[in-house]
Amino acid sequence: MPRLALWIAYDGACFAGWQVQPRERSVQGCLETALSRICNRRIRVHGAGRTDSGVHALGQVAHCDIPEDRICVPWRRALNSLMPDDACVTSAKWVEDSFHARHSAKAKIYSYTLWTAPEYVIPQRRPFVWPVGELDPEAMRRVAEVFPGRRDFAAMQNVGTVLAHSVRSVHSVRLDPGRRPEEIVVSVTADGFLKQMVRIMVGCLVRAGRHKLSPGEMEAILDSRDRSRASATAPARGLCLEQVLY
Repeated sequence: MPRLALWIAYDGACFAGWQVQPRERSVQGCLETALSRICNRRIRVHGAGRTDSGVHALGQVAHCDIPEDRICVPWRRALNSLMPDDACVTSAKWVEDSFHARHSAKAKIYSYTLWTAPEYVIPQRRPFVWPVGELDPEAMRRVAEVFPGRRDFAAMQNVGTVLAHSVRSVHSVRLDPGRRPEEIVVSVTADGFLKQMVRIMVGCLVRAGRHKLSPGEMEAILDSRDRSRASATAPARGLCLEQVLY
């Protein structure tokens, strides 16, 4: 059957996650329901990766196999007519049979938005930021420089997913201005991520921004591979899957 790749954006606050238990509302479940209705048969969707409840996405990717008699369907328009208001398909393209949303991915980019004004958070940004108060961005950048490279990131992994190993290649960790002057956006690009890895990294960077964690201490935490030595996990709402690279 022809293989269709889909790019999806969603508000993570409205879902239990990308792939969860069948009775819970998930992005994958909504997408499969819409596809199955159009194709008049059960369609299974394979995503580039799971996202936790509360995590947003601008560039989640999935693929599925479509019956020959549905090739001419205008897929983006058809799916969006059946998707809930808090999720949408931004692009739909035919791909080679060998394409796999997860296995074909070369890297992923996540962003995490911090809100630094101590007295307030504007209502429009509250669901998408972590209010942390004033931070020292330069101190954060110095600690961020410790992360890039290929190494064992076991100290940046929460329990819950069984994996063969915890070695990953982090390509870059950047701090950029956000949509508002009160925001700092942490962008992390890597060939793969462990469970809640970016959220733990951000927790460490916030500690650094409060002058409570030095680059040397961060290096020692990573070398220890001991999760208990790292920072608490940052809240899910500030995290967004920006892009999957192929």
